[in-house]
Amino acid sequence: MNTIFVQIKCELGRAYEVAAELADEFDNASQIYSTSGHWDLLVQFRLVDGQDPGLFVNERLHAVQGIKDTYTIMVFDAFTPGAV
Repeated sequence: MNTIFVQIKCELGRAYEVAAELADEFDNASQIYSTSGHWDLLVQFRLVDGQDPGLFVNERLHAVQGIKDTYTIMVFDAFTPGAV
């Protein structure tokens, strides 16, 4: 399982609508946060091994109505407090 975080900029007034669609349609969206600043949402996606993150973002995520822009963050290791 690979994890990516995607910051999403939505069309004005559509952040909650986009978040609801992501929650309903994307089983691999493990966390969806509303944020302040330049981006409206931060979403953690868990991709199956071998799944291409670029294709996932371009073909699946960009097809969601109301998404204006995305910024994808690739992550490698998760550290648990006290375990490092």
